Amino acid sequence: MPRVLLSPDKFKGSATAIEVADALAEGIATTAPSWDVVRLPVADGGDGTVDAAVAAGWDRVLVSTTGPTGVPVASSYARRGSTAVVELASTVGLSQLPGGAPNALGAGTFGLGTVIRHALGDGAQTVVIGLGGSASTDGGAGMLRGLGVRILDARGREITGGGASLREAATLDLDAMTTAVTGVSFQLACDVDNPLLGPSGATAVYAPQKGADPDELRVLEQAMTRWAEVAGAAHADRPGAGAAGGTAFGAMAVLGATVRSGIDTVLELLEFRRRLVSADLVVTGEGSLDEQSLHGKAPVGVALAARNAGVPVIAVAGRTVLSAGQLREHGIYRSYSLADLEPDLGTSIRHATTLLRRVGATIATSLVPEGVS
Repeated sequence: MPRVLLSPDKFKGSATAIEVADALAEGIATTAPSWDVVRLPVADGGDGTVDAAVAAGWDRVLVSTTGPTGVPVASSYARRGSTAVVELASTVGLSQLPGGAPNALGAGTFGLGTVIRHALGDGAQTVVIGLGGSASTDGGAGMLRGLGVRILDARGREITGGGASLREAATLDLDAMTTAVTGVSFQLACDVDNPLLGPSGATAVYAPQKGADPDELRVLEQAMTRWAEVAGAAHADRPGAGAAGGTAFGAMAVLGATVRSGIDTVLELLEFRRRLVSADLVVTGEGSLDEQSLHGKAPVGVALAARNAGVPVIAVAGRTVLSAGQLREHGIYRSYSLADLEPDLGTSIRHATTLLRRVGATIATSLVPEGVS
């Protein structure tokens, strides 16, 4: 009986990773009901990271917190033993902006700190923070405030605003946080190498995507420059410090956090390599297989791990712009695109799960890769 491991990422805007895996499994079952199909959706450290951990058997812990602009939101983290997986995107990410309206100067990461504090209170000794999809550029200052850090201006007044308010930062009071984080290991799941400051930094590269105009970019760069001086300038140039609006910088400088590839982190949390041992075929995918996929995205991470284990890999995507040669070079020997079934993008997005079922059926009926029979 062939054993198939379904490990897709989300198809952004049309289906979660779990929905993609479910649709593929349903399609396979229509024509190959005897196949042993295991669903293990993945993520690259951004949106869907907690869901991937929960789908792999971790416990979900619900938390009430606040979004990037202070509006109450319901969030969660994943917990197994003394390890907690926390996701920035689902708490203070772009998807949590009220009405989708950007707030480049005022948005922050305080709610992320609240979720981390809850995990620490529940006994977590290792906290993995998935970075990606941030709505703010506050250098992680809000996250630290959520953990109890007080950021003070030159007159000793506490600063509680978003990224722009950090232009007035003068000192940090860590007393209320120190006990809570003593002995705790913080790991950042991140795939960018931008520093905090400068032309390739958090503000210049990512703040325009969060709605910042040229004047606001100048304000935010000034704020991040001042924040670096207060929190730890030695960390500002570290690769990845600019991730998630500089949240990585705050975590590095104050929490001693380490950085690792997002997909590598997730695969380890899901014990993916152990699950490969008995697999005959891996099916992965995401909304678009393109040049960005080759730089730390989930499907390529999955494919490389499977190739190293000698397991063939098929990729499924909404669209594929990579050549067959590029895909093979990265461990994918065949790919299927929903665009081949439905060329109209809007229709393809609306009916992604239906199309994915068709692809699943095709995989079961048409493909007999080496080792699968």
